[in-house]
Amino acid sequence: MCVKKDVESSFYITLCGLTTMKKTFSFRASGLVQGVFFRQSAQRQAGLLNITGWVRNLPDGRVEGQATGDAALLDTFRRWLKRGPVAATVLKLEWEETELQQFDGFRIR
Repeated sequence: MCVKKDVESSFYITLCGLTTMKKTFSFRASGLVQGVFFRQSAQRQAGLLNITGWVRNLPDGRVEGQATGDAALLDTFRRWLKRGPVAATVLKLEWEETELQQFDGFRIR
């Protein structure tokens, strides 16, 4: 049985019992990404995608974080991060695979 999840307004994913390898990525988003509910929205999207990790504001105005999950779902999360919530303007997203990490949930730091 496949499950279709609504992930933000324009993204849909289908989960069909596929088994894939987990990966971890570090990310940094720049642009208008602070004061626009970016971290809270990222936490919500991560929860919908079964992604664990964390996100925080940086003093230079960027947002950074780490995300662990299924590779296909991480790609959906990456595409969401490039767009961000409605009030955000993401000018650049750095996305780099790192050593696999385990997290308990997706936290705002």
